[in-house]
Amino acid sequence: MDNQYAGNLEYAVDIVMCIDATGSMGSTLQQVKENALSFHKRLNEEMAQKGKVISHLRIKVIAFRDFGDRADDAIQQTDFLLLPGQQTEFETFVKGLRATGGGDAPESGLEALALALQSPWEKGLDRQRHVVVVFTDAPAHPLGDPRQTSASTYPASVPRSIDDLYEQWGHSASQSALMDNSAKRLLVFAPETPPWTNIGDDWNQSIFFPSRAGEGLEEYEMTEIINSIANSIG
Repeated sequence: MDNQYAGNLEYAVDIVMCIDATGSMGSTLQQVKENALSFHKRLNEEMAQKGKVISHLRIKVIAFRDFGDRADDAIQQTDFLLLPGQQTEFETFVKGLRATGGGDAPESGLEALALALQSPWEKGLDRQRHVVVVFTDAPAHPLGDPRQTSASTYPASVPRSIDDLYEQWGHSASQSALMDNSAKRLLVFAPETPPWTNIGDDWNQSIFFPSRAGEGLEEYEMTEIINSIANSIG
């Protein structure tokens, strides 16, 4: 992307979208997909209004279901895709997502979040912003649950407790942080239920957006994410 604003610092933005793709998401997944596909254009417009331009924008998508129900497709993910150059690959993956499976009420959302934190984040350019976004209409299985970890496809890198995951997210006393504290942001669009409410309350640099009962995530627009990114870059 050309830096059209002379003298501006160069901004690198990495976004990982963790999307619940279980059957209960239904029409909500369609809205999330539509918002995701328009994300690049809308973020550039918002940044331009602030007199800034993103020099390096990458998006990664992690679709999750339930390891205890469908181990084979409990996680579907892309690598980081550089936009706009890999827009076609990004669109193909997002359009191909289908709401299916899920089993019991909780899903494997924490596993998706763990994989997101472990992403190969961009460290170059003058300023970085590393953003993880979680979209779900369900609670999450606790990490370390044998019904999940016994799946043949379960990722070995996923921590076995929420406390260990918090260590990887990083806090003032953490020695295991995977992300730079000044660069990271976490946005969670989820029902008001643990573990999502706990994460919103306790994790630094995180924002929790509760979904209304029975409405999934349809009431939220990608505007919240775009504003959070654009306003945090300075």
